[in-house]
Amino acid sequence: MADGLCSFTKDIFVIKVPKKSPLVLRMIVLVFAMVCGVYICSICLKQISTHSKAGYLHVQVIQKPCPEPQIEPWEIPYVHYPKPKTYSRAECACNPVRYFAILSMQRSGSGWFETLLNNHTNISSNGEIFSVKVRRSNTSTIGETLDKIYRLDWLSSASKNECTAAVGLKWMLNQGLMQHHADIVEYFNTRGVSVIFLFRRNLLRRMISVLANSYDRDVKLLNGTHKSHVHSPHEAEILANYKPIINATLLIPNLKQVEETTAKALEYFKSTRHIILYYEDVVKNHTVPLRELKSRQVKIHKGSLSSQIKNWDDVQKTLKGTHFENFLHSDYRK
Repeated sequence: MADGLCSFTKDIFVIKVPKKSPLVLRMIVLVFAMVCGVYICSICLKQISTHSKAGYLHVQVIQKPCPEPQIEPWEIPYVHYPKPKTYSRAECACNPVRYFAILSMQRSGSGWFETLLNNHTNISSNGEIFSVKVRRSNTSTIGETLDKIYRLDWLSSASKNECTAAVGLKWMLNQGLMQHHADIVEYFNTRGVSVIFLFRRNLLRRMISVLANSYDRDVKLLNGTHKSHVHSPHEAEILANYKPIINATLLIPNLKQVEETTAKALEYFKSTRHIILYYEDVVKNHTVPLRELKSRQVKIHKGSLSSQIKNWDDVQKTLKGTHFENFLHSDYRK
């Protein structure tokens, strides 16, 4: 009886777990693997997205302002930091640049003076830019041209590297300068442009140079080529052989006209920051500069005036007793 009861009890507590189907187990494992795969993929995608955003992140470089140069306060308006559109000044972006304009008249030594400036490594004087009429047709084109020059975007044989320290041009009084003087003065004063007036004291010598240059423009003495400036003594001697005949009747009126034009220019531009130079003074200046500047140009007309004018006696007679008489005797050597 007892044995039977024990046997019954064992039967009660020994419960056999039914075997699961292999297919169900496989499905469970597959679902679990899929869930894990989706989770892992989502994490990877988030990381890739983060790296992609970092890769295309727009980084804005804030350029530090240029330090103030060690100059006098009154000079600050004349120191500039141009930003060319056609290239970058790179490491020279904070190198200050000064703007200038040489105002002169034809045959006054401005070409020679400009070659001295351009002999400096960091000075660019771009010549008679406004000799081209379309550039001086109105104040708008004049302003646009000047902007391009002082922005360091004007390319010429005188253009230097991005470390240019001074940039400017040569501007003749009869190239729109007097016609648009009010707007040009305003531009110079607003943009901080320094003016260099360059004239000749001896206007009779200038007249000889003007007449000789005009003659060579028609005749072309140098192998059929006209040259306003020469670089060899031989060429200078050929051009100097021509002796002009000066109209004695118109001599004094012409000299007065040049004087009046010069005085009017000085009056028009008196409010600008300017300096007045005379060719003769620059030639005779024997002080030693901080940097030796040279010019390849060779002077054409040398020596006494009596050897350069064909009707010298008439000219001498006309000027004697006038305030132009000193032109007959003024001389300088170079």
